[in-house]
Amino acid sequence: MLLSSRGRRLGVRVALGVVSALVLGATGYAWAQLSKLDHGLVTANVISPSGQVEDEDTMPGEPLKVAQNVLLVGIDARTDAYGNPLPQNVLDALHAGSGDDGGDTTDTMIVVHIPAGGAAATAISIPRDSYVDIAGGYGKHKINSAYSRGKNAAMSGLRAQGLSGARLEVAANEAGAKTAIQTIEKFTGLTINHYAAINLAGFDALSQAVGGVEVCLKAPVHDSYSGADFAAGPQTLSGAQALAFVRQRHGLTNGDLDRIARQQAFLSGMAKKVLSAGTFTDPSKLSALVGAVQGSVVLDQGWDVLSFAQQLRGMSSGAIAFATIPVQSLSLATPSDGDAVKVDPAQVQQFVRTAISTPAVQASGDDITGGVKPVAATATQTSSNAKQPATSTAAGCVN
Repeated sequence: MLLSSRGRRLGVRVALGVVSALVLGATGYAWAQLSKLDHGLVTANVISPSGQVEDEDTMPGEPLKVAQNVLLVGIDARTDAYGNPLPQNVLDALHAGSGDDGGDTTDTMIVVHIPAGGAAATAISIPRDSYVDIAGGYGKHKINSAYSRGKNAAMSGLRAQGLSGARLEVAANEAGAKTAIQTIEKFTGLTINHYAAINLAGFDALSQAVGGVEVCLKAPVHDSYSGADFAAGPQTLSGAQALAFVRQRHGLTNGDLDRIARQQAFLSGMAKKVLSAGTFTDPSKLSALVGAVQGSVVLDQGWDVLSFAQQLRGMSSGAIAFATIPVQSLSLATPSDGDAVKVDPAQVQQFVRTAISTPAVQASGDDITGGVKPVAATATQTSSNAKQPATSTAAGCVN
């Protein structure tokens, strides 16, 4: 029996690809291998002129001279980065139904703010069901539908231009990405400078490429919707198991917010694994990581990821703090979208301004190699009825 579309949300797919860039090692061999990323990556012209950053005068190894915001999205699509349908055997392995089941919604949205001058980065998660104004005149809907609405609206015009098949899919995806970016900018008040998206199978490939990621659960779980079936305590997950861990929503106290805490914990574990397991000095591991990124990630046109990663190496702390926007309710009744997450744009924008301009968002838990830390706690005050995601304990365990 196929899972419901809500049960198939895959969570953290995109962030793993770019977090790898945020925690790169310093060996010459690593940089030589990473230069291969220039070949085989799909790019899209999605960043507006106001968001484009000129940083050619920044020398490799120096911190960024201009603060930048990177939007990471994971798309519930059944096609690869080149617009080709994923084989059914791949979908079966991921418990993802058939090629007709994807809704092209951005079910993971994380804005990573990289400040100028070497301060710690801040990754801000946005719940997929946040009820917001969608850019392009589509009205108020769940924020994860911005991509699909922009994509579907562009389809007829692209077909009229003679596009079909994979070419049509890639061009329509570009239109969807533009709508999603504009919606995020309007909602958060941030200008997006870079964009990265990953396909449905990319999470599987990336988690396997690093040999799995260690996570920790406070209690055992068994969820038939996501396939999550894990004991309590620390364990190493990859592939379909990792997907089940980050996509589980049913049976969690705060639903999608607890799932975001899992996503953030998984990213922390991913960063720790990449830094401490010799990934950038092991030829086979590094080759697998580069290959996984090449087949999975779509980047904005003109983004020199290698140069960008070299500039991030100059960050004085190397820390990444994770946070989630404040929400007011998890069960807002809507006219046509079912229950949604109620958010206050003014409150969210204030939260974002505080998070990126002061140390109000601090990484919690034990330090790990490279300064990357577990799920963040926030000092920002919210309304008394606002629900917030659970953060990690000292041991880094989550619900």
